[in-house]
Amino acid sequence: MRTRSAAPRPAAATAVSGPKMEIRGVSKRFVSRRGEVDALATCDVAIAKGEFVTVVGPSGCGKSTLMMIAAGLEEPTTGDVLVDGTPAGPAGPRRSVVFQKFALFPSETVAQNIEFGLRVTGVARAERESRLREQLAIMGLEQFTHAYPHELSGGMQQRVAIARALVVRPEILLMDEPFGALDAQTRSVLQEEVSRLRRVMDYTVLFITHSVEEAVYLGDRVVVMSRRPGRIKKEIAVARDATWRGGEIEAASDHADFNDARREVWELVREEIVRQ
Repeated sequence: MRTRSAAPRPAAATAVSGPKMEIRGVSKRFVSRRGEVDALATCDVAIAKGEFVTVVGPSGCGKSTLMMIAAGLEEPTTGDVLVDGTPAGPAGPRRSVVFQKFALFPSETVAQNIEFGLRVTGVARAERESRLREQLAIMGLEQFTHAYPHELSGGMQQRVAIARALVVRPEILLMDEPFGALDAQTRSVLQEEVSRLRRVMDYTVLFITHSVEEAVYLGDRVVVMSRRPGRIKKEIAVARDATWRGGEIEAASDHADFNDARREVWELVREEIVRQ
């Protein structure tokens, strides 16, 4: 099922200076009875308004920890997270998160799951219903309004999770390996739909993935992390106007620039894997 057309968001003001989100000097040390573990060394990432940044690295390098800190769900040991140049503070509606595990409420319908954030923030009923209809149409979920999560496939459940994140109209969308639990075919379809969705809605996105191909296909910029403790090893820009943008992910491999970027990212990741 393909994502349907969405109304473009209002154009961003060009006078805004500085990054939309900045991860500045962030490190993380976990302390337990078994000792201390340095998950992240000093990390610095700046994300412009409307930019889609993907993060990839070897397993256990701290990608998800970085995302949790960016979302305000985990406190850094050192460093800060800024939104529009000011401290982002704890988690809130300015930043929405989509996790690998769908985290839907099993006793609530698709509609109830999607509008949950609107209810808890006190959005008026008429506005809730309007936004709900919009998200159901965008994600192709109109026929599943009254269905419960256990009645949906994994791909459809993740559509609901994405709709729930978008319905609050966040300034920043954070996605932590959102397609990691899906089969290959469903994953490809949702990758393509997210690619189309971001073009019409112009969100600022931080997207964590373990797939090099996914990172290059979706990202305006790919951030490669080192092995634990995770550091920013290199950032690689991917042209927004590349000829394969907007097409199927399988077809992207027919283009030399896609393969060049994928090869460069993979070599950087592979170096970290073989060092472990």
